[in-house]
Amino acid sequence: MGLIVAAIGLVCVLFPWAFYILILAIGLASIYEFNYLCAIKGQPLEYPVAVLGVCAYIAMAVFGILHKWEGVLLAGTVIVAFSIGMYGEQKGYFARTAYTLLAVLYIGKLLTYFIFIRQIEGQGMALTFYVIVIIALTDTFGMLVGKSIGRHGWTRISPNKTIEGSIGSLVIVTLIATAAAWLPELHLQWWQGAALGLATSVAAQVGDLVESAFKRDAGVKDAGAAIAGHGGVLDRFDSYLLGGVTFFATLHLVGILQVQ
Repeated sequence: MGLIVAAIGLVCVLFPWAFYILILAIGLASIYEFNYLCAIKGQPLEYPVAVLGVCAYIAMAVFGILHKWEGVLLAGTVIVAFSIGMYGEQKGYFARTAYTLLAVLYIGKLLTYFIFIRQIEGQGMALTFYVIVIIALTDTFGMLVGKSIGRHGWTRISPNKTIEGSIGSLVIVTLIATAAAWLPELHLQWWQGAALGLATSVAAQVGDLVESAFKRDAGVKDAGAAIAGHGGVLDRFDSYLLGGVTFFATLHLVGILQVQ
């Protein structure tokens, strides 16, 4: 099932609108699972507000107006969440609104960076493949190296992750990203590939731990069961949320993108 999901995702990268719809689907599935985690904690989201917020973030990114209207979107999310919350149970009123805004930012905003990457003129498709492969390999090698030689746990948040697996994955993925920089479609220098691989791999691992912390706080193993063998959609794409924004930021830092 995991290979099928990966194949669908990579094919969608070839076609911008298919990719945008895929991002929207991931966002809607993730916000549903995030609401599930919050509900277990006893404070579910203002769910319709969160859904609309995620959809608005993605739509505004697709049509290139997010930079003008993001402030209005965030203010509207807070105001509407507070207003609707007045008619629900008063206990947890503040927490529901806070969780709703967090969910919109964590899922909606962070997913938009994949749209921004795909829209980069001339290099968007190649760089999107590049970032997806970097993050996917980080997860894969972290598991393989950890199972092979992992002896020392990294954090109690995710007991199965090891220091050896983390470092091994980071080194291997950075080397692969550096080597891939020679591909002419990417238009990268080797040091730019190394920086992108290193920063993105670190962020992907942190993103995985962030979602693990959410699950541990809620007392569950998986956020859902949508993908057989991988848990929920949020479980599968947690690494991508921080990985995508870090990759995009690093593109600026290494001079591939210029600050507008």
